[in-house]
Amino acid sequence: MDNLIAKKYELLEPYLDEKLKRLVLAAEAISLGHGGISEVCRSTGVSRTTITAGCDELLKTTDLLNSSRIRKDGGGRKGIIEKNPEIAGALESLLEPYTRGDPESPLKWSARSTRNLSGALLEKGYIVSHVTIADMLDEMGYSLQANKKTVEGSNTHPDRNAQFEYINEKAKAFQNENQPVISVDTKKKELIGNFKNNGKEYMPKGKPEEVLVHDFEIKELGKANPYGIYDVAGNVGWVSVGTDNDTSQFAVESIRRWFFMMGKERYPDAKSLFITADGGGSNGYRGRLWKTELQKLSDEIGLAITVAHFPPGTSKWNKIEHRLFSYITQNWRGKPLISIEVIISLIASTKTQQGLKVSCAIDTSEYPKGIKISDEEMDELKIIKNEFHGEWNYTIQPR
Repeated sequence: MDNLIAKKYELLEPYLDEKLKRLVLAAEAISLGHGGISEVCRSTGVSRTTITAGCDELLKTTDLLNSSRIRKDGGGRKGIIEKNPEIAGALESLLEPYTRGDPESPLKWSARSTRNLSGALLEKGYIVSHVTIADMLDEMGYSLQANKKTVEGSNTHPDRNAQFEYINEKAKAFQNENQPVISVDTKKKELIGNFKNNGKEYMPKGKPEEVLVHDFEIKELGKANPYGIYDVAGNVGWVSVGTDNDTSQFAVESIRRWFFMMGKERYPDAKSLFITADGGGSNGYRGRLWKTELQKLSDEIGLAITVAHFPPGTSKWNKIEHRLFSYITQNWRGKPLISIEVIISLIASTKTQQGLKVSCAIDTSEYPKGIKISDEEMDELKIIKNEFHGEWNYTIQPR
């Protein structure tokens, strides 16, 4: 069968333009039934995407026989998002507080149905059918999922969703005033050395990159602590790669470096800064040292710093996880992190089709553990707690 398909295609190919080539191959695939696309792809060497596109044209386009236009290479119908950027923005704003799923994956999913979204868009003045919304969501990387129970930790806080919505509304308010909104977190610590790194990369057949069998830390090389700052509005990231301990001092120093290296230039008229952070770790809401160091930063840069922490068990919902860290992980998949220089180069070279850019630098300073902050020192901090969960939501004013 393969030889027959290949022979027919070889005879016809010189007489086919791009459109006819696509349709001929699609017709062959459809006539074969189940598995036809794969068989035609294998026989002719033409990409599966091209054959699938031809099948869609044959099966869905009603005016195909009346069309005499020959498409130029790279041409074709614009996507729905490209034709309707304003509607796409309105749709994204509806989904934003309700987006759930695995944040480490670029695929997102929403619990809101297309019909409900169509009604919500109508309230905003956009008349869009639920069918068109389904196509738009597909282009935007969403897929509709059924309800499913998930385990998010030993306890699910009753105000979890309310805190999500609080963070979302607060972030929008800051962005509307052109004030910086950043998402911060420490990425997983990485062993430095010729160790196995998950993922696959194209290599000559039979010549995989050889790495160490064991995963024990090499004392001379140590570990890397990448601390990230993601500018939500600008879609840009800053990563400080520390070589010492992951402490609150290190976390705030990373934010300080972001501000002077990137933030100050992007937001020259800023009067305040909004930070979203996990509830634990070096930027946890219970950390006295975290708040003390933020006070020092606020005094230094003259900005009020508003912080909102994600509730327990939801740290992976912080935007930095799925808008920055997941892409860094993809970029260095299958590559042994043999040195701190390699780590910095791989982080700094991370980018996406959506325009993400990342800057990165090493931080070799020492950050000792065990620093205690007294009650007297805490009393000197200029902290204003929000009425809604003041332990999670607070503003530090410059003194």
